Amino acid sequence: MGMGERMGTGTGTGEGFFERRGAGRFAATEYTRGPWDAGSQHAGPPAALLGRAVEERPGARTDMRIARITYEILRPVPIGELEVTTSVLRSGRSTEVVEAAIAPVGAAPVMLARALRIRVAEESVPAVVSGPQLPAPGEVEVTPFFPVPWETGYHSAMETRFTEGAFVERGPGTCWMRMKVPLIAGEETRPLDRVLIAADSGNGISAVMDFGAYVFINSDLTVHLHRHPVGEWACVQARTSVDAAGIGLADARLHDEKGPIGRSAQSLYVAPR
Repeated sequence: MGMGERMGTGTGTGEGFFERRGAGRFAATEYTRGPWDAGSQHAGPPAALLGRAVEERPGARTDMRIARITYEILRPVPIGELEVTTSVLRSGRSTEVVEAAIAPVGAAPVMLARALRIRVAEESVPAVVSGPQLPAPGEVEVTPFFPVPWETGYHSAMETRFTEGAFVERGPGTCWMRMKVPLIAGEETRPLDRVLIAADSGNGISAVMDFGAYVFINSDLTVHLHRHPVGEWACVQARTSVDAAGIGLADARLHDEKGPIGRSAQSLYVAPR
């Protein structure tokens, strides 16, 4: 069966998570599909798309980088035609705050991002780095995703290699992740895309409860980056904590093949199914 045959009516059919349909308009393909709802996206692809929008917006300064980006997932992001908008909330000499939103065409936003960008000057200060050195992705085997009821989705568009744990094991996990298709069909994939599309997987990588018996859903994601990522691989080294009242936290160290690059965190709603 060809790729075009697998894609649903009204979705993009290109070899990417999204197809660009014009200024600020995109069509999500079935590669964005999450594991829980056939009509909704995994939060990783729209998170990466919003990060790209912050960096690509007209007039964006080239001497600044994203140091922190926080996402609010207001509702599930549908697979279909989407609009992405950006606005500058604060602009200063050394920092700026930019907001981006993604919405179905003609509808209210379903996901927001607020990014702090900081001015950079290469080699201006000594580099100080701490964190574990992980096995390289080439040193570990491909690890299958947990069973998903459809053939095509985020799970089939990402390559995953665990150095600790697995999707089907409970507890902390460390997983190298690599995109098999570009973020936007026909366009170059950037290292920041690769990190932001992976960071929302920390909750699943370090799940501490049975998927079948409990829901543990994140409605936010915050990513801090002290170094701009490089290369094709991003690693999420995650652990989840849950309080008996039903609130959890998935906390992760983020790495590329050169070493640590930052952290991510997700607030979790936890409840019996």
